[in-house]
Amino acid sequence: MKLSKTHANLALIIVAFLWGTSFTFIKQAIAAGMPPGLINTFRGLIFALLIYLFFYKIINKMTCTEFRVGLFAGVINCIVLQLQSAGLKYTTPSHSAFLTAMYVVILPFVTWLVFRKQPAKKSYISIALCLLGMAYLTGIVEDEFHVQLGDWFSVLAALALSFQIVYYGHFATGARPQIVAFMLGITQLTMSGVYSLLIESADYPLINWSQAIIPVIILGVSASFLAQTLQIYSQKYTDVVTTGLILMTESLFASVVSISFGIEQLTNRLIFGGILIIIGLLIIQFNMQWLKIKRK
Repeated sequence: MKLSKTHANLALIIVAFLWGTSFTFIKQAIAAGMPPGLINTFRGLIFALLIYLFFYKIINKMTCTEFRVGLFAGVINCIVLQLQSAGLKYTTPSHSAFLTAMYVVILPFVTWLVFRKQPAKKSYISIALCLLGMAYLTGIVEDEFHVQLGDWFSVLAALALSFQIVYYGHFATGARPQIVAFMLGITQLTMSGVYSLLIESADYPLINWSQAIIPVIILGVSASFLAQTLQIYSQKYTDVVTTGLILMTESLFASVVSISFGIEQLTNRLIFGGILIIIGLLIIQFNMQWLKIKRK
């Protein structure tokens, strides 16, 4: 089914909401003792099973080219999820969401690197505002350059996510979205499973399964199966810039949900730092020519 650009953008708003809620559920699963790699392993398992259940006829006809496209997309996706999950072990959902949203600022530079198209001058203004917002949000200004490890993981996740969006928008459009989604789930299951067995197995006895299992199931169904399938499908019918603008609202949804669940408090530092980052993100997305007064 072909989508209009309006319908594709509406679908991406749903994606942003589902991703925004995922930060809180990841935090809940981690609080229950489940390590990040194992969380992503179960997410990949649920994702792959559901996508195959609904689209097995298409997936069974996968071509070699679609396999390669999906595999590379899956590797990038797995890196993003692992960095996000690891970051949430050491920081709050709002911090992680706002810092991860910096991918919108990084996107023009990734496009420059891949397509040799130089970023607009406003990109540098956006970076300055986002860095200042990060300084307030993470407490650098008040705590003498003390930044949590999770904050750095979140910034790295933003970098990886910018590559993922460019890849979806320019290289994965030729593959059927159901197959790319299935490969995301399989790759996530495999890579995260191996990582967890090698690195996290000592933490398995500490898991409170009764508390961890529900957030993980929600993550697998909503943030992985629904959100990522919608993203891959919708990006075929809109542009990268619009995609970035819509998906950046993920950080707003994440903060609202986190505060609503009582995981963190609404503070002046969170408000001010978040506003600076959002302004920086908006500048990079909108054409500011309309602000200029035309001279005769």
